[in-house]
Amino acid sequence: MRMKSVVVVVALLALVLSRLEAFVSVGSSGNTHVTITGSAVMAKIEEVCKAVAESEGREFKPTGSSAEELLRACLGTTGEVSGAKFRTALNQIYMQNGIVDRDFMASASHHFNNEEFKEGRNLIIQGMAAIKANVRSDNLQSARETLGRVAHTLQDFYSHSNWVELGNKSPYANLIRPDLTVENTADPEMPTCSDCPSGTCPNQLLPEILKEMLLTSGYMGLFSAAKPQGKCSHGGETDLSSSQNPRGGISKDESHSYNSNMHNNAVNLASEATLELLEDIRGAIGNKDYLRLMGIARSAVLAFVIDTTGSMADDIAEAKRVAFNIIDTKKGTQDEPSEYILVPFNDPAFGPLIRTTNPDVMKSEISKLQATGGGDIPEMCLSVLQLALTGAPASSHIYVFTDAPPKDTHLEKTIIALIRSTKSTVSFFMTTTSRRKRAAGFRTAFQVYYDMALASGGQAIEVPKSSLSQATAIIVDTSTSALVTILQCSRSPGLVENFPFLLDESVTNTTIYITGSGVRFNLHSPSGVSQSNTDVNGPLGTINQVGNLQRVHLTGTEIGLWKIEMTNTLPYTIKVTGQSPITFLYDFVEEFKGPHPGYAVIDGRPAAGMPAKLLLTLSGEKGPENLKVLEVALVEVSQNKVSKGSIENVGGGDFLVNVKEVPAGEFVVLLKGEDQSFSSQFQRQTTTQMSQSKIAIKQLPGRLSLASGGSAQGTISLTPSANTVSGTDVTLTIEAEAPGAVDSNYAVLRLSVLSKVTDLTPPECKIIDVEGVCYSSACSSSNWELSVNITDGNGTGLQSISIQQGSGNFTQTEAEEEGGVVVMGLYEASCCSTLVTISAVDKEGNVGRCSYTMKSDAGSRLIAMSIPLWVSVLLYALLHATFSVY
Repeated sequence: MRMKSVVVVVALLALVLSRLEAFVSVGSSGNTHVTITGSAVMAKIEEVCKAVAESEGREFKPTGSSAEELLRACLGTTGEVSGAKFRTALNQIYMQNGIVDRDFMASASHHFNNEEFKEGRNLIIQGMAAIKANVRSDNLQSARETLGRVAHTLQDFYSHSNWVELGNKSPYANLIRPDLTVENTADPEMPTCSDCPSGTCPNQLLPEILKEMLLTSGYMGLFSAAKPQGKCSHGGETDLSSSQNPRGGISKDESHSYNSNMHNNAVNLASEATLELLEDIRGAIGNKDYLRLMGIARSAVLAFVIDTTGSMADDIAEAKRVAFNIIDTKKGTQDEPSEYILVPFNDPAFGPLIRTTNPDVMKSEISKLQATGGGDIPEMCLSVLQLALTGAPASSHIYVFTDAPPKDTHLEKTIIALIRSTKSTVSFFMTTTSRRKRAAGFRTAFQVYYDMALASGGQAIEVPKSSLSQATAIIVDTSTSALVTILQCSRSPGLVENFPFLLDESVTNTTIYITGSGVRFNLHSPSGVSQSNTDVNGPLGTINQVGNLQRVHLTGTEIGLWKIEMTNTLPYTIKVTGQSPITFLYDFVEEFKGPHPGYAVIDGRPAAGMPAKLLLTLSGEKGPENLKVLEVALVEVSQNKVSKGSIENVGGGDFLVNVKEVPAGEFVVLLKGEDQSFSSQFQRQTTTQMSQSKIAIKQLPGRLSLASGGSAQGTISLTPSANTVSGTDVTLTIEAEAPGAVDSNYAVLRLSVLSKVTDLTPPECKIIDVEGVCYSSACSSSNWELSVNITDGNGTGLQSISIQQGSGNFTQTEAEEEGGVVVMGLYEASCCSTLVTISAVDKEGNVGRCSYTMKSDAGSRLIAMSIPLWVSVLLYALLHATFSVY
């Protein structure tokens, strides 16, 4: 078990496929939780992107409606940008919608069933607090997953309660306001519905409920038909209580002829409510962090794990050099890393993990590294790599510098589990001294690094300390946007074999990496031109050899089928990469049943001897609409066995792939398709190796002994220390191993610590004064000003004040007044920018706002000239502005 920190909650292990989770059941009209959430998420992202672009003085003009085109316009770049990180973030939100329908199927509070309004609202409020705390602690994946679950519960209020039937036209703000409560609910003993023998009555609510505007919701009987006398049922085939008087149900999950208007109204209100939820989160964390939460970031992450023992002085100097080079040369480009991570280790100490988006902070921290103590003796390398894998975002590239084998080899299976779970790539730079090289068993001592590199799709590079600078070019290669893998394979022992790979119109900067001692090969282009490994400056590319690595950088990208011909039988690995916006994501999934059936992502290895299902998400420069999937296969890494799958296009760039026979050994996923914009076929491959297992982990066991074919369950109780920061992310890795280590499986959980929230009242923002005259015919030559006072009363204090929308300047001063500190703010803007939203956030994440729209006309000036200033300001606000204070 690995804990990045301590934890107060225990969670189930399933993620859920977004396509089939339901606001309605599978196969119905199409208004699902994911479509509601997706529409709101994309609309809010576009709104925030526009606001950020305006504040930076640039245009925001997506070239189309796809997520990828929105991403490019939001980042303000014209170069190649991968949509993988964006799509991954969106999937993390969408997939978690369905976990509520699977793992909280019988929980009334998660669905606002059984009149559990207080409990349901508490889940939303606690979830919102967790999201804000996670973002403050930079734990974005946990925040996204919580957001998906909270959105599901919030949306269910509108389809499961009678809010729509009561004639409400707006969302119920009390559900997302911690300072308010759910009001006017029906008494637990009060009958709420009339009997509906047919089950298709348009409105079963009793007249008294409607007259007194009382809130109620349907009772759901999954396992029993019992319900309180006179209460409404949820309804539907899976609700046993709907057969008991009063029969029928008030659920609006599905659209039928008798409730289509109410269903549509519920969908609309759920959509508006989701937008309000997102807006509150945006206000609390700010525009830039909101976009990071949504995955709007460049794809590259620079992550270093560095041994700082006494023999590593030269290695540390080279790590500094290459890190500084990447930071300095890529700053301001689409290849600039979106995040920097540094984890040093010595003996026996390691860490801390340093994670920042600021390149200057990374420079400062890496400059502090010094080689001290120890030597090239076994180190705690796997412990620190575990810390890096749990702290880095998914699909990161992590580079490990060391000259010593690990002494914590008991963590090997944990590291492999984390690699597979996060789909991160780990490369090792193993520097050697003459003494170490002469010593017997060098390869054996370092074998665990080779195995981990192979499992992750990285490189294990042996290199003399004097030649390390020649090997680190691989870091520059992979620290780039839109990096894709076209081919990866391994042979041990080696085989005389040909390896074909396809280069398409979109691929640039193609590089081939071949590792192995004494390996010989020939490279063949589609037009028949050849180059051997001994020709270092040949017609196809330049070849650099250092240690056991041969790096081939193609001088051009000839479109078509290439071939690598291996000509000896020594062990080797081959990897072909390039830059391209065309990429794909995947997860293994399994089907689940219930009121809202769907698919859950398998956390661990797929079951042995069974067919496998994959959910695959395709991404391209203009979205997936211009891409066609021709083939998806599981390819065994160490040999030529290929298991092809049948492909079902489920829309939005998602594909469900069924594979009848999973390879017995380690395999990767291969995709072949066609870019219809250029009529060019492409090939992409995953890097992380996967395999099947006979072991399944469904709960949270400790150490349990099982007979063959048996099962067991257990409980893990974890308690945080008193000084744990709210929002701290926790990674819990659970391993299960068969006797003799012949089989194993794993489950990886991300959990969060959340302190009890005591401040429930948002800051107060008051508009005090508006000055200036704006004319639409000459906006650039005139300005306007807005004065506000912001207070937090008796709360925890103000955390931040920011301009959420608007391109003007904001200045502030503080003054002590009776009742606390008052922040007096002045917003000044050109009349070309007439809308402003000022967001004030306290230390608990509660948000208060002032919004104002300055109108452009001549009438305001006449009013201001003829009456006192305070009256003119009041009338101007009433007549010419739209503002809200809450």
